[in-house]
Amino acid sequence: MSIHAVEARSPRQALAQVGKYAVLVIAAFFTLAPVVWTLITALTPSNPETNETEFGLGAFADVFAQIPVWLYTWNSALVTLLIAAGQMLTAAMAGYVFARFEFRGKRLLFALILATMMVPMQVTIVPVFMLIRGMGLADTLLALIVPMLPTAFGTFLMRQYFMGLPPELAEAAEIDGAGPWRVFFGVYLPLAAPGLAIVGILAFNYHWNEFFRPLILTISEQNFTLPLGLVTLQGNLGTGSIATVLAGVVLSMIPALLVFIFGQKPLREGLTAGAGK
Repeated sequence: MSIHAVEARSPRQALAQVGKYAVLVIAAFFTLAPVVWTLITALTPSNPETNETEFGLGAFADVFAQIPVWLYTWNSALVTLLIAAGQMLTAAMAGYVFARFEFRGKRLLFALILATMMVPMQVTIVPVFMLIRGMGLADTLLALIVPMLPTAFGTFLMRQYFMGLPPELAEAAEIDGAGPWRVFFGVYLPLAAPGLAIVGILAFNYHWNEFFRPLILTISEQNFTLPLGLVTLQGNLGTGSIATVLAGVVLSMIPALLVFIFGQKPLREGLTAGAGK
């Protein structure tokens, strides 16, 4: 390729690079602008006496004064962590079975599990509620935890990870006298850690912000999760104190943001490893 051809292409490449960054900047703006506005509004509540905005944490103090934030946070953390841990375990076990064992009806069963991802939660919430009530778990935190322990997406993801691991590992472990459970927990499960990280992080972020199921399955205030408990702050909208409502929103964002920040590396590694399988 001649020097003149390289020089002719350079402006075009530069323009393409500028266009790419422009798209990224626009996407970042529309993504971050609502978050920044929420944070600024929460930190600048309006003073009812002077009708002027004042920078401070007064709106956050109002949130703690109006609702039991610590109780709701504890409920959300307990529910979310148990669901995430349960999904990691059930997805790993189910994915391992579908990847490593042969049995009658395997493909049909796996197809049925995947088909459940196409069914909206609104369609199944009434049958789930009836089953939960029949089990005596109505209006308890277990009503939020138990139905979410299995995960179709997690099963599919972990199956793909286990299928990408060499079967010779199991044969070598069996020669050394390892049983099926030891092969799974001692050999394959540690190697599938990137996939487990994806399942756990996605489960945490989804169920931490979940509103619909807690609204249907819980009645008592002591069992409210944080997103559901924040609804009681909507009375502030009538008084014009939107900062209090948004302060509650900011508080609910912090745990999910921390999980995302500290989970970026395992999430990125998991997605990269999964793409290569």
